[in-house]
Amino acid sequence: MDANDLLQALFRWIHFVAGITWIGMLYFFNLINAHVTAALQPATRREVVPQLMPRALWWFRWGAMFTFLSGLLMIIWKYFILGTGFTGDAGLFGSSAGLWITFGALLGTIMWFNVWFIIWPAQQKLITWTKEGQTPPEQPAVAKRALYTSRTNAFLSVPMLFGMFAGAGHYPSIPFSFLWVIIVLALGFGLAYYMIFKFSPGVAKTWP
Repeated sequence: MDANDLLQALFRWIHFVAGITWIGMLYFFNLINAHVTAALQPATRREVVPQLMPRALWWFRWGAMFTFLSGLLMIIWKYFILGTGFTGDAGLFGSSAGLWITFGALLGTIMWFNVWFIIWPAQQKLITWTKEGQTPPEQPAVAKRALYTSRTNAFLSVPMLFGMFAGAGHYPSIPFSFLWVIIVLALGFGLAYYMIFKFSPGVAKTWP
């Protein structure tokens, strides 16, 4: 095993572990925490939320960051340092595998942005308000923005993972085409919908 293999193995290991942490926390928030927190009495919520959410959100946002950065390093290393850039047989847009990776990476980047620049700032405000027992007029809008964005990430996670696995060759060869993208998105969103609203009792009540 040479230095190239070691670096790729390191990037992949970080990417897998960070990704499992990130997506695991995403599903925890959407399938479990949203319902449980909404069912708590206000006094209990003031006790639980300041203890639970900062720690959970730390793992959530840094899992997202390390997934994003390690994935970016893998793409740069494989397609731009060892490969042929965007075009050519070893380029990012030169094969179905490269296009599937691009598709998955695009959705993952949107999800990463949502975590750091929408969900986390909103949750900082919500945690502070809950801890101090405040209910400012803007609280419902902030809570709704965080919830909708988190739900969006849960929906995007299914086609994102499909694209990553397809690009890494974990499935039989699936050509990248507009038809396949539509099928993957539709199946992914359908699976995410049933996972969130059908297989997790009470979660639908947390959607305003």
